[in-house]
Amino acid sequence: MELGLRGKVALITGAAKGMGGAITRAFVLEGCAVVIVGRDVTALEVLAGEIRATQPDAPILVHACDVTSAESAEQVMRVAVERFQQVDILVNVAGGTGPVGTTAWETTAEEFEQILTLNMTGCFNMMRAVLPGMIARRYGKIVNVGGTFGMHGRAGRMSYSASKWGLRGLTKSTAIEAGPYNINVNIVAPGMVDGDRFRSRVVPEVMKRLDCDEATAVAHHASDYALRRISLDTDVANACLFMASDVSRQITGVDLPVDGGWAAL
Repeated sequence: MELGLRGKVALITGAAKGMGGAITRAFVLEGCAVVIVGRDVTALEVLAGEIRATQPDAPILVHACDVTSAESAEQVMRVAVERFQQVDILVNVAGGTGPVGTTAWETTAEEFEQILTLNMTGCFNMMRAVLPGMIARRYGKIVNVGGTFGMHGRAGRMSYSASKWGLRGLTKSTAIEAGPYNINVNIVAPGMVDGDRFRSRVVPEVMKRLDCDEATAVAHHASDYALRRISLDTDVANACLFMASDVSRQITGVDLPVDGGWAAL
């Protein structure tokens, strides 16, 4: 199926690592110009170099951005427009995990505020920066990367869960407000994604608890999901492509869990 993304301009936050890198590569392969932003410019330049090694003509702009700063978000938007004239797509990947294994009463006010600022205010700042241009052109796609703990509470992850629940409200309300301007605003909500964190933290914990090998630990974790497999970063990237394309033109304000069947079942 032709997604019709060729020639579109996508602004992607948190692009340097993990899912962000996979999402960036996916948009480049679809023919998009990409503006990749984050705090770690060195890591972004490495990603851009890797992409250019196989696609030397790929239009990529790397720029520093602290999404928790409204001024930084607005400055990135100005730079993107100077280079590419417009931004058609915003993919908000930047985010954090917050305290892990900490109850609500053990979480400090500073820890709670920090993760809310990164996971919610960061998305708000970027949306606020891109929406005026999208409204003027009567076209835009915003994809916020949430998480399944924002659809299903989780003990020991209260701060993260709260931030992703809040992102849902931000997304749904903005979808209603921006809809009359032909702007779609949605959430892609990954569950556990196979990668460094899963292999270095989650799997060893399961291995220790069950006294088993790595393959058994992975299979045990996957047994919680209807499809009995762990998501890949490319699964999340493909969902973002779908939501950013006109193939999903009649979908807005929704949460799309990419978790093999857990949060929604």
